[in-house]
Amino acid sequence: MDSRTIVISGGTDGMGRALALRRLAQGDHVIAVGSNAEKGARLVADAATVGGRAEVVRADLTTVAGARSVIRAIEASTDVVDALVLCANRVRPRRVETTEGFESTFALYYLSRYLLSHGLTPALKLSASPVIVNVAGVGTRNGTIHWDDLQLTRRYRAVAAQLQAGRANDLLGVGYAARHGDRVPYVLYHPGFTRSGDLSTLPRLTRGSIRVAARLFARPVEAAVAPIDWFIDAPPPASLTAVDRDRRLPLTLPTLDADRAGRLAERTAALLDRLDRVRGR
Repeated sequence: MDSRTIVISGGTDGMGRALALRRLAQGDHVIAVGSNAEKGARLVADAATVGGRAEVVRADLTTVAGARSVIRAIEASTDVVDALVLCANRVRPRRVETTEGFESTFALYYLSRYLLSHGLTPALKLSASPVIVNVAGVGTRNGTIHWDDLQLTRRYRAVAAQLQAGRANDLLGVGYAARHGDRVPYVLYHPGFTRSGDLSTLPRLTRGSIRVAARLFARPVEAAVAPIDWFIDAPPPASLTAVDRDRRLPLTLPTLDADRAGRLAERTAALLDRLDRVRGR
């Protein structure tokens, strides 16, 4: 198979890094997006031992400006993107507001994925077999979109923030597929509990508990990443595909409601328009 260009957000750590190394070993051109310079340098160094070509775009994906800078950097590096894999996420035990006024989990886990998906669509449409894989929590029915308080200014809880962003990603996939799925298939993929992820933001006791549980119950990273390889090598023919671990999900799930997807897309566009007006864009 010819070399492909694969963009991975959160590509310098956890599942994103594991996928990057797999694709590099197959001779692909990997553009990994991450915020940590040391982790980025380590990926580039490791790439030299497995083959392929690695680039790291360092950016803060909790900001709209950061996500847009990534899109510009990728457009300057390549005309064609064959696959976009969205992995970036970070659990925040306390509410953190970005410099642009967004709650951090909403900004990183959902808004950056919205921006990268739509912003890189022109480059994806130039590929012979493009695909977007959004690694989130499809199949989970817990959590809700807090329509009256998307930024969780009242009674913030880390679990509620993660679940809201997960449900928002479900709706992002539905909305994207309705607009562009005839040309760029969209895959919502839930890897399940995996021995992966950045735990540095969590209290020490919580980190220790998660690591113990991961050793006992979590899937190895390689097992969780393998299906993403399949989606890249053979993109599904459907405009939208939802997979929870190894199980294909029906698109009739209430978490994949088209009306709610349209509502969220409108709210997201309004948030971005408001930010642009404030900043005189």
